[in-house]
Amino acid sequence: MSEDQLIAQLRKIVGKRHVLTGARRTQRFRKGFRSGEGDALAVVQPAKLLEQWQVLQACVAADKIVIMQAANTGLTEGSTPKGTYDREVVLINTRRMDDIQLIKDGKQVISFPGSTLFKLEKLLAPIGHQPHSVIGSSCIGASVVGGVCNNSGGSLVERGPSYTELSVYAQITEAGELQLVNHLGIDLGATPEEILTNLQSGNFTAEDIHDDNRRASDTDYARRVRDVDANSPARFNADKSRLYEAAGCAGKLAVFAVRLDTYAKNDAEKTFYVAASDTAALGTLRRRILKDFKTLPVSAEYLHEDVFDLSDFYGKDTMVMIDKLGTDRLPTFFALKGTVDARLQNVPGLTHFTDKFMQFAASLWPNVVPKRMRAFRKAYPHHLILKMRDGGIDEARALLTEMTSNGALDFFECDDREAKMAGLLRFAAAGAAVRYMNVHSAEVEDIIALDIALRRNDEDWFETLPKEIDEQLVSKLYYGHFMCHVLHQDYIVKKGCDPKALKAAMLDLLDQRGAEYPAEHNVGHLYPAKPGLAKFYKSLDPTNSLNPGIGKMSRNKHYS
Repeated sequence: MSEDQLIAQLRKIVGKRHVLTGARRTQRFRKGFRSGEGDALAVVQPAKLLEQWQVLQACVAADKIVIMQAANTGLTEGSTPKGTYDREVVLINTRRMDDIQLIKDGKQVISFPGSTLFKLEKLLAPIGHQPHSVIGSSCIGASVVGGVCNNSGGSLVERGPSYTELSVYAQITEAGELQLVNHLGIDLGATPEEILTNLQSGNFTAEDIHDDNRRASDTDYARRVRDVDANSPARFNADKSRLYEAAGCAGKLAVFAVRLDTYAKNDAEKTFYVAASDTAALGTLRRRILKDFKTLPVSAEYLHEDVFDLSDFYGKDTMVMIDKLGTDRLPTFFALKGTVDARLQNVPGLTHFTDKFMQFAASLWPNVVPKRMRAFRKAYPHHLILKMRDGGIDEARALLTEMTSNGALDFFECDDREAKMAGLLRFAAAGAAVRYMNVHSAEVEDIIALDIALRRNDEDWFETLPKEIDEQLVSKLYYGHFMCHVLHQDYIVKKGCDPKALKAAMLDLLDQRGAEYPAEHNVGHLYPAKPGLAKFYKSLDPTNSLNPGIGKMSRNKHYS
């Protein structure tokens, strides 16, 4: 089958307007949220599960590479093409398939490939439930299925990585045959057409839903995170115990739906803003909370002073938009931004126009970070946004009061406005680093973005870089999920320095510390897959036709 014949067939399946070709029309799908870009024969946007199956059939028959993509918010280039391949690439963007079905009175959900955390959170709110993650910790419009496929951990301390053993997915066998696997635990029919049509329409009853030993969440995480004396991380991407079919597959399967647990909303929540002059005080606070408290925190987000400042200035427009507009419109806004950037990329003087314009507009807006937070920023370098629930509120209040009286740290209890803006300041961190790079492209070579999982017993958790590395950086940005000991470490590299050499040196230092990486964003094209993870990928995709090259593995057919 020729390329023209394949494109004609894809247009027949999904409609002409939903098959994009040409470098300009496809760029925002081929270019990663933070970095990474490659070529694609076409970008296809199916609207129904059966259309996705038919697109896959056509691509497999034509011997094309398939890359699955939802919101394209990944931070490790794992949902876009990269480099050269031995076959043409077809990118399937799933955002039009965003249905979510409530089952078991809302105690579980079935999420389709393009459904977002925003939509799921909104759907569950009227029945008093929450999804595994709320708002996401790093990006706008993150997808539910993407979280499962990429081991996303999120900020919520008790819930662990997004995980399920219940899914419907397509797999290419060793013989090159496409097969559909229904492990959703629901009777939906025998053929792919029956299964996907019945699932799409919700044509099944409560009696068709089965419960067995397969889990719809990581039910053991609370115990693991409390084990603060363990000489291993609480969660990380290559953890073999959290790799199961769709969970952790990183696009080596074409996932149609996942079945996940939901969580009852807490009766009461209170956010404490904590700050300290040294890292030891926060380390002591972490150990005492995890070992002694009856109730674990909802979240505990660490911010170093440099991240505070960067988010405050370069993330202000993100904070204002979420604060004023809510989250519903933001995915559309950022898709429009991507389209405009693609059109202006090669126009002299207009590269990164939207970032520069939005930064200028934000500079005219009044400060949005609350006064008490700003006062703490002037006094302390290390900050913790600690959210407690129910009985844990009094536990935290007592411990923080004790440690403040001893001079170890300081804190205040946030009102509703302060709690909201503290959360948005933390949320804006990852995007703020990208904004800084785009606005100051003449001074910045690149960003090195690492997400690392420290050992649970690490007391010396804050990094000190050697002088020869430090002097090559514009800034070092440290933030993350403190109770889980998962840190995001972004390094803004000076113009003219070598990011690859710097990253290699940094990873050597992390190896010496016993850290695992990446922690929660999949290896993508930025990290080598460790042997166990590479073996898992090969078992899912023996012909190497789905998302080849991730984990710095072979891009060629059959991994040759």
